[in-house]
Amino acid sequence: MVFSSLVFLFAYLPLTLVIYYITPRKWRNVFLFFINLLFYGWGEPLLVLLMVFNVAFNYVGGWLVDKYRHDIKKKKLFLILTVILDIGILAVFKYTGMLTETLNHLPFMNIPDLHISLPIGISFYTFQTMSYVIDVYRDDAPVSKSFINFGTYLALFPQLIAGPIVRYRDVAEQMIHRRETLAMFSKGAKLFCVGLAKKVLIANQMGALTSAVISTQDNGWLGTWVGIIGYTFQIYFDFSGYSDMACGLGNMLGFEFLKNFNYPYISKSITDFWRRWHISLSTWFKEYVYIPLGGNRKGIPRQILNLMIVWALTGLWHGAAYNFIFWGIYYGLLLILEKFVLKRFLDKLPAVLQHVYTLFIVLIGWGLFYFTDVNQLFAFLGNLFNFSRGIGSQETINTIISYLPMLVVAGVASTPLGAKLYAKVANTRYIWIAETLFCAAVLFIATASLVNQSYNPFLYFRF
Repeated sequence: MVFSSLVFLFAYLPLTLVIYYITPRKWRNVFLFFINLLFYGWGEPLLVLLMVFNVAFNYVGGWLVDKYRHDIKKKKLFLILTVILDIGILAVFKYTGMLTETLNHLPFMNIPDLHISLPIGISFYTFQTMSYVIDVYRDDAPVSKSFINFGTYLALFPQLIAGPIVRYRDVAEQMIHRRETLAMFSKGAKLFCVGLAKKVLIANQMGALTSAVISTQDNGWLGTWVGIIGYTFQIYFDFSGYSDMACGLGNMLGFEFLKNFNYPYISKSITDFWRRWHISLSTWFKEYVYIPLGGNRKGIPRQILNLMIVWALTGLWHGAAYNFIFWGIYYGLLLILEKFVLKRFLDKLPAVLQHVYTLFIVLIGWGLFYFTDVNQLFAFLGNLFNFSRGIGSQETINTIISYLPMLVVAGVASTPLGAKLYAKVANTRYIWIAETLFCAAVLFIATASLVNQSYNPFLYFRF
């Protein structure tokens, strides 16, 4: 079930909210735990068993780490065992196919494809379970004394299947003592509508544009560039829209999640871009991989190695395909170059050129991300600069022209302009009327779009 589906918008969500608020406070986590499992198992009930197993062994793992907190050897042993099991489950479901395909390239190898389906959201909630046990080990988070509370945290439907990656230490107090208010609910409803507009009204349109022009034989160099620009907007509005909806839903239930996106396309460097894009993932890798490896404390050669390890793992986290590894290494190398070679030069450039440099790097990066087939990837990279192919067929040109208004809307919406204009009127007397009309309009137009559109994918479900 996705947030931008009619079933969720007009059945699951309203019923969940009504029952949640009429349930006595002490039983609300119990209700959330079971309604979370219903959400996760929608369409694939067996996934519920995997989720319950993950909740159980990580709950026990955290409890054992806390129980033996004064016995370093046992404490570390239970941490290692729990983390290994977490990584093992993720590896089996996510990377078995890639490993099998790779081994089958060797002589005399013929391993059958096991056809293991990837559970939705497993990359996200695995990182949450690992951060919980590691934080308990470090005394950075309290151990959960309630199986239901821990299960509610891990399976909480707003952020279960696509993040943001919520660390237990950031919501531990909220799991027990949160207080739902009308102001927070209103804030959440508005944020949810903003996310819904991003996803349905912009991302879906950009996705349709990308599909129409990026891979066609007669798209020309212009169609190739417009296609990857469309994908650049699609993946941002798709993922940031979903994150906004997740944070908004959390607010409606009394939770406050950390911000996951901060206008990444206004960045002036790749370093700045990764401080603004998927903030919860970048923070996770920094705190649980980069710093434990030594960070920048062991000299420049070791720092470079640590950065490459982190970015190779970041690429691999996104998918079991070589293009994701290339994508991670690509950004790792660029960040190293920026830090140690290019920084002084870039700082002297005019701001507009810094933006152009960053967006060019990002566009190429999304090309690496888009094409899982290596042959298609290299063909795409060649087509970007193959001007002998012309600007594209008349059909391609017509398609681009028809989507031009939406490209302009996407470009403006990816900047803080709208937020700045809203901030100027946010405290005026009758702003609530405009906010209500905006939410109603978004819900009406999004519903009409969902009824008429067959194209409503969510890109990060495959991660």
